[in-house]
Amino acid sequence: MTTSGIKPKAKSEFLRNCIDFVFGFENKKGEILDSWILFADGFSFPPQEFYAAIDKEMTARKIPSMEISREDFSEGGLLSDKRIYLRLFRERLALYTCAAPFGTGYFFSFRAVYVPALVRLWHILAFVLFFGLIGSLLVSLLGFTFAVAALVSLVFALAAVYRNATAAAVGNLDSLLLKIPVISIIYENWFREDTFYRIDTRSLYLQQLPEIVRRLAEEITAAKGAKLLDDNGRPPVLRELYKRPPAEAHQ
Repeated sequence: MTTSGIKPKAKSEFLRNCIDFVFGFENKKGEILDSWILFADGFSFPPQEFYAAIDKEMTARKIPSMEISREDFSEGGLLSDKRIYLRLFRERLALYTCAAPFGTGYFFSFRAVYVPALVRLWHILAFVLFFGLIGSLLVSLLGFTFAVAALVSLVFALAAVYRNATAAAVGNLDSLLLKIPVISIIYENWFREDTFYRIDTRSLYLQQLPEIVRRLAEEITAAKGAKLLDDNGRPPVLRELYKRPPAEAHQ
């Protein structure tokens, strides 16, 4: 411990958080919840075809409120080559998968990342500016007393809209609010309830989608006669292709 009682690492993290709060535009950092990697030696496959297969599968399943996109990530430093990852995003849960060659082999990787909705300084300033402009307009039209009453009524009305947006009957409104800059952050942090249903669907999302990606990777490699190994160097045990023969077969 330092003389001030705060570790250097904690100081550095606190400073970064302060800088992100003041100057940050969008939170792109998250917590990795799960990850795995599969490798096939002597195998090659166009990554975009693998991504297209995932896209087709997910579209057919009609998972609500899920966005599918492709993102470029640097392989190394700022000037290094880019590698394309497929991104599945739903309710602050981002699933990244990559298919790429590595030497004479090929790998499929997967990461589940939770990206929290963090309030930044510019969110607060934009919120204050919005109500400042509305208040000024109301004062010029209604006078100070009625303007204050109207502004307070507007705040309560917006709060009611935010609260009601969590109900199943207005699910489309909930999705709309999540897509509006500034409003989405405030809505998620201060109004949106974490219901049992949302917890259940997030659990399904984190459970089922990685298995779909893994299954597609195994099907693609198996179709070309390649043997897919997981990150422990062992064949996946959940698929028929790599299951051990039944015990009676050895008798």
